[in-house]
Amino acid sequence: MNPLYPIEWAVAWLMVQFHRLLSLFMEADSGITWVLSIVGLTVVVRTLIIPLFVRQIRASRAMQMVSPELQAVQKKYKGKTDQESRQKMAEETMAIYREAGASPFSSCLPILLQMPIFFGLFRVLFNKLPQAAAGEPFGPLTTELAQSASSSTIIGNVTIADSFLSPGAGDLTTRILSGVIIAAMCAVTFFTQRELTMKNMPKAALEGPMASTQKMMLYMLPFIYVITGPGMPIGVLIYWLTTNVWTFGQQYIVIRATPTPGSDAEKARQERINAKRARKGLEPLDFTPPKKVVEPDPEPERNLRVQPSSKNKGGKKLSDQEKLEQARAARAQAAEERRKAQEAAGEVPGVTTKPEQKRSKKKRNR
Repeated sequence: MNPLYPIEWAVAWLMVQFHRLLSLFMEADSGITWVLSIVGLTVVVRTLIIPLFVRQIRASRAMQMVSPELQAVQKKYKGKTDQESRQKMAEETMAIYREAGASPFSSCLPILLQMPIFFGLFRVLFNKLPQAAAGEPFGPLTTELAQSASSSTIIGNVTIADSFLSPGAGDLTTRILSGVIIAAMCAVTFFTQRELTMKNMPKAALEGPMASTQKMMLYMLPFIYVITGPGMPIGVLIYWLTTNVWTFGQQYIVIRATPTPGSDAEKARQERINAKRARKGLEPLDFTPPKKVVEPDPEPERNLRVQPSSKNKGGKKLSDQEKLEQARAARAQAAEERRKAQEAAGEVPGVTTKPEQKRSKKKRNR
């Protein structure tokens, strides 16, 4: 079973519904009517994925902002190939992504969701439309509608099913029209990527491996269209060009309203706000971020050297003779102090009382 069958059926149904709506005031068998039906299909698809597109813009912005931190982690584990270092590097990288709200996969979601629709439209125009015109209707695409789409011309003999490599009856006109559409796709994609990477990113985020990858994508994406575009039907190229123009306009609105802090887009927004206030006679706003007051670090306590205590004032080590003389002097001083205390109390120095004599006798007996 074809996995793209539901998508092909939905694509054909949307084209038919827009064709019926446009046929109310336009010619039903005109190629322009079918072209506008494809444009309507594109608008519906892009409207449904607007939340994902906004998420993509924010994810791309966050990825650019964390680029310096990712570089620091890479330098930290540079040259370390053991399993533990690789695991820690992965954990720190994911922690940075979580804190910044960034995801390397969020920026790819809109493209991934559009790819099945893109291939579904390709199969409808390249396979189902000729088959339905030959008598094998496909869902809402009846044989009459398929014959109308296949025979209706855009310019000259060019139909929406012709391509650069299969020009059909249009021949040179088909190739010129295909080349013009492919060139327009490349130009729109280039300016879209340039606005996202150059104007909406601060200077610090425009350095490093990730910034180099973004600059490479600036030229690689248009080159992809040059390779794949010639094999696509005109109808698919119109869808592709419409979705690129939609992306450019949507991105322009998002960046204009919510630019990245520190980027040229933010400065332009601030200038627009002050210009609008000046026209109203109001004072301009100061968007300069307040400077952080950095408190000085407390002075570290000086390590004071404490001199080791010593028994003598000079701090020199005493000899045994000097220690003996100091002990004798201390005993003599103590005896002098006792004598003075006895004289002050009215006692005769050198005469002990009876209790004292009894205690001295007990000591001798022991």
